[in-house]
Amino acid sequence: MIHMQKKAAGILMPLASLPSHEGMGCMGSDAYRFADSLGRMHIRVWQILPLNPLGYGNSPYQPFSSYAGDEKYISLEMLEKDGLLPDGFAPYTETGEPDRIDYEKAGAYKKQYLEEAAQVFYQMHADDPQFRAFCSLSWVYPYAVFMALKRQNGLRPWTDWPQEQKDWILDRKYDLSHLKEQIDYELFVQYVFSLQWKKLKAYANSKGILIMGDIPFYVGLDSLDVWSGRDNFLLDKDGRPDFIAGVPPDFFNALGQRWGNPIYNWEKMEKDGFSFWLGRLAYNAGLYDILRIDHFRAFDTYWKIPASCETAIEGEWIQAPGKALFQKIYEQMPQIRIVAEDLGGDLTPGVHALRDGFGLMGMNVADFTLLSEEEPIEHQLIYTGTHDNQTVRGWFEGMDKEEKARFLDALKDYGSEETPVSEKMVRYVMMSVCELAIVPLADVLDLDDRARLNNPGTIGSPNWEWRLDSYAPLLQKEAFIRALVRESGR
Repeated sequence: MIHMQKKAAGILMPLASLPSHEGMGCMGSDAYRFADSLGRMHIRVWQILPLNPLGYGNSPYQPFSSYAGDEKYISLEMLEKDGLLPDGFAPYTETGEPDRIDYEKAGAYKKQYLEEAAQVFYQMHADDPQFRAFCSLSWVYPYAVFMALKRQNGLRPWTDWPQEQKDWILDRKYDLSHLKEQIDYELFVQYVFSLQWKKLKAYANSKGILIMGDIPFYVGLDSLDVWSGRDNFLLDKDGRPDFIAGVPPDFFNALGQRWGNPIYNWEKMEKDGFSFWLGRLAYNAGLYDILRIDHFRAFDTYWKIPASCETAIEGEWIQAPGKALFQKIYEQMPQIRIVAEDLGGDLTPGVHALRDGFGLMGMNVADFTLLSEEEPIEHQLIYTGTHDNQTVRGWFEGMDKEEKARFLDALKDYGSEETPVSEKMVRYVMMSVCELAIVPLADVLDLDDRARLNNPGTIGSPNWEWRLDSYAPLLQKEAFIRALVRESGR
């Protein structure tokens, strides 16, 4: 196990946003090149976003499974090296803007070669013991069936399928023989995804870099998680949610945020020893070195919205059995590393008590706290911004004259008048007392809001579409970050 020193530095960069010759960032040589760059800068944590199959709006937070990986992250380059694409593959043709991801086009481009590779794989390795062992994992075959049935139904949600297909996961009665080729394909891509990810993670670890994965608190309704475990959620007899998740109105959104995820049946979960959560965390702890759990506050209290409401205004805070859950987690997984996403201005004492009672590291976003009375603390992760924030440059450019003056005054010790404001903020978080300082790569590169990853409360383009089209700007910043890491004792 890699041990993180008392203070460490990290970079936030989604795998999808890396440069690539395959339409979007994937697990090819460009990802290894990024790990090399992190190593040269003495960065100790690479934070990514969820790698699960992208759901509605290409969001990594509405996945089709908490366990599966998205096939679009599979590298064709690596498949060719492994002999699964003996005829090679044609280069991806860029037709849009080089810093944007066209998920539909990239997915279609890759799928044709994945189908070819699957045929070669089954000719050569169908009886491979390692492959068969992977397929025997509890989630793998059901996920392959889930996706095969989704494709048969034009990708419609499972709640809209014919009843006998809806119920296959419960009674195994529906005849799947006509879907064998599609099921085999899904088994193949999940296996290859697992192999490629483990190789990439091992390479990063060999450079002294820990991978921080991101675990959404909720799961999507249209997912294997809900289809196969309906009693874990508050659903009606047709599988549709009685209540949905979100957050109430606040300063940023007068209608609140109506996420649409189904609410957990916590009473049932507690009775069976939280098996859903323990399985989910155990599997992901094998994929990542550190788990960042999104929306941590919902382990204490969660906002419960009637599904009939079109906004998040109507709802109520409900107590969750977070303490009992985390006791179980640490009984069974004492070495698990968890970071709590505890951001938000309405956190109750109960949230802090739950976090601190288990010694979890919370978070601080310098964008929001620099001009407040909130001081960073040692056992904390500090960001210039997260995947939900504007870039520092974009945020600063949107300020009025008075705000800019106050902001620059607060940063006066972190550079000269000519120093870009992003660089000053990077210096500020790196020099903080916090144990872990993580900076989005967009802020390292002083990019504007075109590089923003997500705008909460909105769905679809341009969310999740930014990508770095060249490593040249990063190479120019390596010496600066390396020196800053050394100066800050990270």
